This record gives sequence, C-alpha cells and structure tokens, in this order.
Amino acid sequence: MKKLLTILFILQTTICWSQTTTDSLDIKIGQMILVGVDNRTAISSADPLAKEIEAGKVGGILLFEKNISKYDSKAKLRSLIDSLQSFADIPLFITIDEEGGLVHRMKKKYGFVDMPSAATLGRIDNTDTTFYYYQRLAAEMAQVGINLNFAPVVDLAVNPNNPVIARVKRSFSSDHNKVTEHALACINAHHSFGVKTILKHFPGHGSSAGDSHNGLVDVTSTWNRIEMAPYDSLIKMGRCDAVMTAHIVNKKWNSSARPATLSKEVITDSLRGSLGFKGVVISDDMNMHAISKEYGYNDAIKMAINAGVDVLMFGNNIQTAQGNMSASRIHKIIKDYVLAGEIPVERINQSYKRIMKLKQF
Repeated sequence: MKKLLTILFILQTTICWSQTTTDSLDIKIGQMILVGVDNRTAISSADPLAKEIEAGKVGGILLFEKNISKYDSKAKLRSLIDSLQSFADIPLFITIDEEGGLVHRMKKKYGFVDMPSAATLGRIDNTDTTFYYYQRLAAEMAQVGINLNFAPVVDLAVNPNNPVIARVKRSFSSDHNKVTEHALACINAHHSFGVKTILKHFPGHGSSAGDSHNGLVDVTSTWNRIEMAPYDSLIKMGRCDAVMTAHIVNKKWNSSARPATLSKEVITDSLRGSLGFKGVVISDDMNMHAISKEYGYNDAIKMAINAGVDVLMFGNNIQTAQGNMSASRIHKIIKDYVLAGEIPVERINQSYKRIMKLKQF
C-alpha cells in the first residue's frame, strides 16, 4: 500500500502508523538513526540503503550538496527524496544543512534561490528581510520534500576569530536578543511551508577557538551562560522544534570532560531540566573527530543515548578510522546495549515518543 501513497498523505498519517506499526524495539531504535546517503543522487529498491529503510532501521536521511544532480537538479532531488520515502512505513526525516552563506547546499547554480549568510542578515537587522529570505528557501525545501532543516544557528558570535562560527559568518550577532529575533523569523518562515527547524549548537559554540570536526574543543575558560539565552527564549515561546548538540567540552558542566553530546548534565539536567525542553535532541555528526577519534562509535553511542540524545546523526561525510557507519551497524550497537541492560528500554521509548511527535508534519 505504501507504494501507492503520496508523500503528503504519508506525512499526514504519521499518528496512525505510530499507533500500529511501530510497537517493536527494532522499529523504535530505527527511528533514532539518521544517516547520510553517500554520493547517491538516485536510489533503487535493490539498494542496500533501501532495504535498511524497508526494514525500519532508518528514521532520517541527511542530504549534502553531492546528492544534488548537476542537471535537472530540482526534479532529480525530488525524485530521490520521493524514492527514499516510498521505502519507509514511517515517514523519514529528510534533513539538510541550509543556513545560507557558506553553509548552503541548494545553490543558485542548481536552480535554487541564493541565500545570504546569517551574519549578513544580522547586519541588515530587519527581521522582515530575514523572514523573506528564509521563506524563499523553505518554499524550495518543501517543493523537493525536505521536511527538517539544520538551522537556524543560534550561537553567539562572541569570539570573532571562531573558525567555525563567527569567522565563517554563521551567527546572526554577538547580541543574544538579536540572535533570538532573527532565529524566530527564520523558524516562522520555515513553518509557513511546513518545514521544521533545528536550533544549533547547544549549549553554545560561539566562544570556541577550535573546530570539533578535527578533535575535542574545550570551552571551559571561554563559555558564558548567556550563550544559552536564545534557546531559553525560543523554548519558552514554544518555537523550538528540535535542538542539535555540540561536541564541545566544558569541565564546569561535566567533571569527566565529556563533550556536551555525551553529557547527561548538559542534555538531561540543563536542556531538559533547567530550560524545560521536551522535544527532540539530535546529535551533531557522530563521525566528527571530537567523537569518533576520542571515544569510538560503540561507547559514544551508548553515552549519547544515556545522556538524553534522541536521534544519532551519522553523515558519513567525514573520513574516520572506523569507516562509514551503516544504519544496520548503528542499529545493532544500540540493540545490543539495550538487551545487555546498558541502555534502558525506557530511554528508547522516551526518544521514540518525541520523534513521532515531531513527525506530525
């Protein structure tokens, strides 16, 4: 039957499926797994990834620029996404990093709209302008079937030499009120086309001097609690769909010096406890060297889930010693830990409920 349903119908009937076809532990674990699709610009039913989706071992897909065909780009991207969704009993999160500026996958050269950076929009400092640009972008995401965007960045540009935030123009401002205002405009623009958003990088990457793609980044001496202000405000407004964690270390949060992604003190105690966030928490890419080099995948997966992460992202776009992570491999690691009692079943149930609620597009 799923082959005959349109993608819109699938998205609108998530609640029914969540009550009937998603009772097993295997399905619940599968919903916690978000993976990249390597270099694919198309996919057939014989593809191993298609089989994993059909088996319920994938809950979400992350797209990169390499997944956009150079010719007939929009139509082929829509076809890829439609094919991916056709293999799924439960609608997939179809995600992408679309911040604008340097982090802009759906480029003008492929026939999509141009998109200024967050820093440019912050300098213009007109929320109507910010809304306008993000609404154009959201319209195109909705047109091709993308339903969840890894934006807006709500990091504060407190360190102008930050190599992954301020220096590459990914922050609206160093002023937390301005960041909140423009992030809200971005969120509202996405929602006007049914696309949900992810705030990042919790609890604030703006003061860092390093890049967690390359290894551990310690912000113990630079981080300030004001960096959480945009999250606090947007959560209180009820405008926060999901939050992405940062792989940054602060010994004041966690004496064991674990990155925020692996820290119960940061995710469960601070984000869920102090800030009262009840929605989905998504990890930054677990392939990043701050995680893969320092902890290895098995331990990192267990620590992240026990810390409170709901969705584990493996973009498979970064070279690691362990190689790419298939959904089946991730699924087995999680299930083995659950069966061994090292990840409580209740943690899986909590994540599953949050994910299914977010999938009510």
